[in-house]
Amino acid sequence: MKPRRSGNHTWRKIKSALASAIAFISAVLVIAPLGLVFFHLVVNGASSLNWDFLTKLPAPVGAVGGGMVNAIVGSLELLALAGAIGIPVGVLGGVYLAEYGSARINSILRFLADVLNGVPSITWGVVVYGLVVLRFKGFSAYAGGLALGLIMIPLILRTTEEVILLVPNGYREAALALGVSRWKTIVHIVMKTASKGIITGILIALARVGGETAPLLFTAFGNRFWNHSLSQPIAALPLQIFTYAISPYDDWHRQAWAGALVLVTGVFCVNVLVRILTRGRTASVV
Repeated sequence: MKPRRSGNHTWRKIKSALASAIAFISAVLVIAPLGLVFFHLVVNGASSLNWDFLTKLPAPVGAVGGGMVNAIVGSLELLALAGAIGIPVGVLGGVYLAEYGSARINSILRFLADVLNGVPSITWGVVVYGLVVLRFKGFSAYAGGLALGLIMIPLILRTTEEVILLVPNGYREAALALGVSRWKTIVHIVMKTASKGIITGILIALARVGGETAPLLFTAFGNRFWNHSLSQPIAALPLQIFTYAISPYDDWHRQAWAGALVLVTGVFCVNVLVRILTRGRTASVV
């Protein structure tokens, strides 16, 4: 019997090593696309990423040089507007689905949110174009922010709901047993415990809409100069990258790569910063 046990043990070790190798390869394959994209952006865009690119307005059509400072600032403005619309509605909607409402109503809302998540972004642009741009007879930062905010809402809603549902019911029961009101329990106990997941969901939504181009073509439209009013067309990095990428000028192509590098790097840095700021927050609550 000893040789058989030894053989079985060896075979189990081989299977365990094989499973570990497959899992490791799968993890590498998940990360590899990000590495390849970032490497390709660095190779093609780093040469055009300089101080002028970050501080100057676009050069005249056909001229060499210039930058995308207006597009960088415009993207930040659009994300701020989108966040002001999408974050409160999405988070509060997720809290309602997780803590309030009947099972039937919540199932309908979840289904609708999932459907909205699958709606192409260009459809949101067309909808806002019909409701806002045509009504007020002009493209604007408000319209662009609204389109991006509508895209964010179902993403944040579903993420917030799932994260809040992961909070153990014992936390709620302990707080209620001590006489804490339900809304205070949700705000100070449940949401604080789930804050890291909620912030992560918000970042995912911001990262998604930060690179959207199609809805901005129908709403923000783009601008080669500074935007002095949110009721006027505004530049954005995705729009500028799109315009430069389809142009016949080599210098604009290089700047398009540089703009894409800035966009990806910005999303990456924000994620890293928030991870650092929220580190240990859940543990301290527990």
